[in-house]
Amino acid sequence: MSILDSFKLNGKTAVVTGCGRGLGQGISEALAQAGADIFGVDYLPDAQETKEIVEKTGRRFSYFSANLLTIEPIEKLFAQAASDFGHVDIVVNNAGIIKRNDSVDFTEAEWDDVMNINLKTVFFMCQAAARQFIKQETGGKIINIASMLSFQGGIRVPSYTASKSGVKGITMLMANEWAKHGINTNAIAPGYMATDNTAPLRADEQRSKEILNRIPAARWGSPSDLAGTAVFLASSASDYINGYTIAVDGGWLAR
Repeated sequence: MSILDSFKLNGKTAVVTGCGRGLGQGISEALAQAGADIFGVDYLPDAQETKEIVEKTGRRFSYFSANLLTIEPIEKLFAQAASDFGHVDIVVNNAGIIKRNDSVDFTEAEWDDVMNINLKTVFFMCQAAARQFIKQETGGKIINIASMLSFQGGIRVPSYTASKSGVKGITMLMANEWAKHGINTNAIAPGYMATDNTAPLRADEQRSKEILNRIPAARWGSPSDLAGTAVFLASSASDYINGYTIAVDGGWLAR
């Protein structure tokens, strides 16, 4: 196999949560361009735009609407993915939320909602993926979406920081346990991306300027900036990478 062939995902099926827009949509498009069929998951009634984007690449797209604030849909969605495509090979845990508030005023609901979808659901999605891969005896790739706040403290986002630090930690733990099954569990830590989550920051002229002044690349990232890393971690090119969180941040952490 040539090195370029090792990046191809032909015949693979990828489950991508939060596929309807932003980073999830960009990752879905990238994996489809590399050859994977996409089983998209989001809370929206449909993901028509993502469906059209994927199908333009010649790949198949199936959709499962679910509220991932609870782990209840997980068993059903994996059963549906396996039914629709026959197998699951790649799982991207992208769905997540953020709540901003001063730590002295932070509420239990703001804590619980973020921790539930960003950490609890991510763990049980990974568990379901591992069980599916082991059942298939195929190995597989798990890609979790971490954050700059997996490495830093941040401000006014205590539950988000806790959840994303947790994502980095459990990614390492799962690699330790599941590598023997041919399962690679890694994470991508996006820098400051132009998505719905950062809309309030980008709308704040002073805060936006402070952020851009620290990014060596001098711009907000876009979903397409994650494409290469996502394909790499989903492919056989990354078979000896396990438990690692890759920052895609325009140089933010180097500053």
